[in-house]
Amino acid sequence: MGADEVVDSPRDFVARHIRRYVESGGRETEVARGLEMLLLTTRGRRSGKRRRTALVYGQDDGRYVLVASDGGAPRHPSWYLNLVADGQVEVQVGPETFLARARPATAAEKPRLWHLMTSLWPDYDSYQAKAAREIPLVVVEPLPER
Repeated sequence: MGADEVVDSPRDFVARHIRRYVESGGRETEVARGLEMLLLTTRGRRSGKRRRTALVYGQDDGRYVLVASDGGAPRHPSWYLNLVADGQVEVQVGPETFLARARPATAAEKPRLWHLMTSLWPDYDSYQAKAAREIPLVVVEPLPER
């Protein structure tokens, strides 16, 4: 595998969704309940490899909002740990691909953004209830084109 190749999620259902998303040129993005997903590529904090996953997103004033829930798992998802280590990410939303800066939402931002995301996917509240951790929100801001 070359240094620039992307490794897709090891979860089979996520990898299938990514494959469909990429092969359709970003036209097949729906996951469930009419929600669309974006593709997020981070740099592995230990491996240095580019790693891609598909995530439900919200939009907030030109920014994208992600929930690092992993279904309420006891640990943060790897993609979240990767972007905390290196916030420069690649994003694909439909056919558009761009570089962005990703960061955890601040304590001041979180209540409003949590409400936004639970209005899209109410299950986030049940994920938080079962998680033994505070589920982080991530704000993704596209970088200006060069």
